Amino acid sequence: MYTISSQPFSLSILNRIVSEQLKIKLSEEIKENIINCRKYLDKKITTSLDPIYGINTGFGSLCDVKIDSINLVKLQENLVRSHACGTGDLVPESIVKMMLLLKIKSLSFGYSGVQLETVERLVAFYNHDILPIVYTQGSLGASGDLAPLAHLALPLLGEGMVCYNGTKLPTSEVFDIFGWQSISLQSKEGLALLNGTQFMAAYGIHCLLKSYKLSYMADLISSISLDAFDGRIEPFDSLIHLLRPHDGQMKTAERIKSFLMGSELMLEPKTHVQDPYSFRCIPQVHGATKDTLKFVQNTFVTEINSVTDNPNIFTKEDKIISGGNFHGQPLAFGFDFLKIAMAEIGNISERRTYQLVSGLRGLPAFLVNNSGLNSGLMIPQYTAASIVSANKQLATPASIDSIVSSNGQEDHVSMGANSAVQAYIIIDNVERVLAIELFNASQALFFKDKSSSPFLNKFINKFRLSVPLVSTDRIFHEDIENSIKFIQNTDLDNNDLLF
Repeated sequence: MYTISSQPFSLSILNRIVSEQLKIKLSEEIKENIINCRKYLDKKITTSLDPIYGINTGFGSLCDVKIDSINLVKLQENLVRSHACGTGDLVPESIVKMMLLLKIKSLSFGYSGVQLETVERLVAFYNHDILPIVYTQGSLGASGDLAPLAHLALPLLGEGMVCYNGTKLPTSEVFDIFGWQSISLQSKEGLALLNGTQFMAAYGIHCLLKSYKLSYMADLISSISLDAFDGRIEPFDSLIHLLRPHDGQMKTAERIKSFLMGSELMLEPKTHVQDPYSFRCIPQVHGATKDTLKFVQNTFVTEINSVTDNPNIFTKEDKIISGGNFHGQPLAFGFDFLKIAMAEIGNISERRTYQLVSGLRGLPAFLVNNSGLNSGLMIPQYTAASIVSANKQLATPASIDSIVSSNGQEDHVSMGANSAVQAYIIIDNVERVLAIELFNASQALFFKDKSSSPFLNKFINKFRLSVPLVSTDRIFHEDIENSIKFIQNTDLDNNDLLF
């Protein structure tokens, strides 16, 4: 059980909550913050004659339309229903669950004016894996993730669809199972639920956690490729990297040297003076990605510990302020940087695969005996190349785009939600490219007379249980899929991930 308190979320805390599938609860301090803010808002509504955006007015370009007090509840329910207009693919369940967690965290600070009952129902959804059906398309990443968050909020009204026990069900049926009644949203609550960046932020946390793992796997797999390609260890000497001391570059060089410690192949005399860039410049390329991950991590960790709905309620200062904390520009930039950085991990990986199958450095063409009769690992490299090219197209920055909405009231948007989905696809693609490199690199080592390092040998022996050596042509799709699953099932701790 993890208690949501005033303590900020970190990436390592979220990794623990996700990996250990922890249930959550609200601390007493958080409950008090939520209750006090709601009491303040109820009193403010009864004593103030001034229009307060989204509380007793319409939304967006309808912000100047005053709403009678008797219709304030209806106003919030109408907001949720009217904004639930997402379409496209379903958001993966793991990301929907992260959306719930991050929305709970944002509301827990006590600046949003929601009922405690509303937040506790979201906690119940999270703990019982009652996951709203949310769609990937519909958010401009500016007024918050309006459409995705509307679908996230619909089940509070007993409406919409949820996934429960692996089955897609109407929310009303799940409520019958638990004996629940729908939540009657009070003033401001619909807006608090829909304004916010939790769609983008949930994708960001998922992408970051997976990117850190793939960064480690890229170092490990490239070490196998380097050994199999009869590569030189000198480019990983710390003396070189101290002359250009980018943190990620130094960490990459240090890590690869540790992976290769004890390798007989690495001690063999070399007949070549230099390696191609895809081997020699691994620290510089992989390291630049690590440094970018750190920047993106800072952006997203700040975001998930922030209040991003609108307006915000300041009880001590006796102010309700309408601002723009829902605008996703920081996240849009973060996603675009992440897309580029991770695409390059796939890009350089595919180049190493190409070198391995090219019949160089004593390796047979396409890493198979009797080539000609056997095509060997010719076509997996094609597959990697096609994926890498797709990633280059997806990595085009989405944040440079904008479009006018809501009759010009919302005249600049971040497009961060589009970039989030693109980043998700790119990172899955990079995993596939690395799996193909691992397939090739482990095969290439078979043709070497000397042994690799004890660490890499142990790793490859485990890999062999999933993907046997290739002696003659077979259906390589299955090997690639098994290689992907092997990477996915390789567990790492936080020290390996370099959070």
